[in-house]
Amino acid sequence: MRVIVVEDNVLFCNYICNFLQKADLDTVRTYRLAQAKKIIGTSVREDDIVLADLRLPDGESTTLLQWMRENGYMHPFIMMTNYEEIHSAVHTMKLGAEDYILKPLVETRLLPVIKKIRTVNEAFTKVIYERKSTPFCELNRYIHMVAPTDMTVLILGSTGTGKEHLAKKIHRQSLRSGKPYVTVDCGSLSKELAPSAFFGHVKGAFTGATEEKAGYFQEAQGGTLFMDEVENLSIETQRMLLRAMEERRYRPVGGQRDRLMDVRIIAATNEDLQEAVAEKRFRKDLLYRFQDFTITVPALHNCLEDILPLADFFREQSCGLLRKEVLDFDEPAKKMLLGYSWPGNVRELKQVIHAAVLICKGKLITPNSLRLQYTGESVSDPMGKEKIDKCLQKDERRNIEQIKTALSISKGNLTQAAALLGISRPTLYKRMSLHGISR
Repeated sequence: MRVIVVEDNVLFCNYICNFLQKADLDTVRTYRLAQAKKIIGTSVREDDIVLADLRLPDGESTTLLQWMRENGYMHPFIMMTNYEEIHSAVHTMKLGAEDYILKPLVETRLLPVIKKIRTVNEAFTKVIYERKSTPFCELNRYIHMVAPTDMTVLILGSTGTGKEHLAKKIHRQSLRSGKPYVTVDCGSLSKELAPSAFFGHVKGAFTGATEEKAGYFQEAQGGTLFMDEVENLSIETQRMLLRAMEERRYRPVGGQRDRLMDVRIIAATNEDLQEAVAEKRFRKDLLYRFQDFTITVPALHNCLEDILPLADFFREQSCGLLRKEVLDFDEPAKKMLLGYSWPGNVRELKQVIHAAVLICKGKLITPNSLRLQYTGESVSDPMGKEKIDKCLQKDERRNIEQIKTALSISKGNLTQAAALLGISRPTLYKRMSLHGISR
């Protein structure tokens, strides 16, 4: 988990970052709203938290929160404020901030708030729609085969296809499921910091090493280490990792003795590593080590059957987060979702739906709410239109079947049926009316 700290007082910003790093949290320092927007817009991670001072040189951070929500960034937002600004902080909570903390109480309040966010996120991410398109059924079959083994897995796929979700799924289905699952963002590791990050260090190993620190391998001992964006590893780091993987042992920086390594490795990349090998940016022998078993995640536009169920799943999520009641998508909006190319894949779909729920004024999401750069070119051919029509019919049947199944299990009790569907009784009643379903 990483915290993006937005604070113009450099000393206080450094103090907050050091405090969070001692709690094993990654941090990013920013001093202006414009800087924060750039970081969020270009390199935000799924589990990032934004911690912002209310008043900054280029405006109030309430505008940052509004910008995030309008652009589909639903990351937790924590406000820092002084005593005299509590009224503004309460206003920020109404906009959807997770919490506000008085600056003098940061040391005692901040970590409990972050712990609460982490707990909620972990529970929330367990509820994931199980994709049923033909390409994903085949992919799930591979996962089911490889998960119980200790084989190293390389996950290939474009940005936003859900590679980390699949890595977690492999871990959950493995014999190591009760053990640690540790994620490494290889893109953020410099070649100077990588040895200590992976292998840890002993006290006095280098200037500033005032205490012993565990590395990723020790943290993941007995479990799974997920290495994302492996294409960014330096050649020197690749050499060290290869040796550790071959010998199943490593030595902390400054240490005198090796430690045994009992870790299953899952690696992921959105690059062609064969090409990186040809360009001498990636070691061929390390690629062979990663390729015990390779899984390729299909792009979302190749899984047309998944788009509407995923959109519906994200709509439900967003309604809960934003405390709104948006029942469905109208037919033109569904056609737009099916006809769009989704270059950002599932991540883009999730952000688009979050923003659509936020700005939706009625009970149905319309094309205006989706705000997609849509031309219709991808559905101009008859075959494409036929596929879209089939998906629309299948989605209608799916929605009706879900409601009828819940009503059958609850023997017509609307309260119980709504609970089974994870919605309120009034929402269920409106959906029944929408689809012409009676008790």
